[in-house]
Amino acid sequence: MSFGGPEVLVAGEAPEPVAGPGQVVVDVSVAGITFVETQIRRGVDKWHARPELPYVPGGTVAGRVASLGKDVDPAWSGRRVLAGTGESGGFAERAVAAVGDLIPVPEELGLPEAVALHTDGGTALGLVEGARIRPGEWVLVEAAGGGVGSLLVQLARAAGAGVVAAARGARKLELARDLGAEVAIDYSDPGWTDRVREATGGAGPDVVFDGVGGEIGRAAFEVTADGGRFSVHGASSGQVTAIDLTRARRRGVEVIGIEQLFGFGPRMEKWTTRVMSEAVAGRIRPVIGQTFPLERAADAHAAIESRTALGKTLLLI
Repeated sequence: MSFGGPEVLVAGEAPEPVAGPGQVVVDVSVAGITFVETQIRRGVDKWHARPELPYVPGGTVAGRVASLGKDVDPAWSGRRVLAGTGESGGFAERAVAAVGDLIPVPEELGLPEAVALHTDGGTALGLVEGARIRPGEWVLVEAAGGGVGSLLVQLARAAGAGVVAAARGARKLELARDLGAEVAIDYSDPGWTDRVREATGGAGPDVVFDGVGGEIGRAAFEVTADGGRFSVHGASSGQVTAIDLTRARRRGVEVIGIEQLFGFGPRMEKWTTRVMSEAVAGRIRPVIGQTFPLERAADAHAAIESRTALGKTLLLI
């Protein structure tokens, strides 16, 4: 086994997991996938330690608690939960998780929807809080057709902002409009930032959510309104946006760097519980664009990396 393209993901047998003290075993119904996990698989991610081979990918699952380790409250037995498995172990029929990494799933919410809201929903809510969106402002959301981006569109609208959604391809732009974006722009078109300026009355967006980085991120920074906020949360292009901080200070643009994500961990349970409640109430909806059976995990990774995936991509076990 080696690091590489999606084809290195192959089905296999693993020992039956056993819950240790303070742990549970979850019968997995749904496993989530993030773009970062595809980069860990390639061995090119800069933010996480490279796992030892062979390893089982997957950091988020949902299912019912099947067995309990020592000192675990019996009330957890049989409960529907979201479970964080760390950075690996989720692409399996059963997975071990610490009790502190369990979040109960409301009975009114499907397990696929819960997984779609776990990492992406908590992250989106944290980004929106950090950017301090005010009613009447304009917000530019990059990668608006993805898991985080589609939720950012909805949360920015709920905060009273006007939304300019930027994505690649007609399907993603149509989705962004359906989620409430006033304007949807394809950032593969030349001069796309001119359309962003036009949509925002010439001033540019007050807030930019940069999940792409590279040339698109740099172009988005240049179109950010003076006195605005530029929030970085991803680099799907392969490069975090390079910003001249002296120029940013001169323009009064607050740069909220990708380092913000490092502080999200302790608050993710609270944020995830909140977005699940919002989904149950019908105020936001997670977008599940495609699902795959466990044995086609390689196809799921390939769909994410090809940029063709809409919203969240899930494995159904």
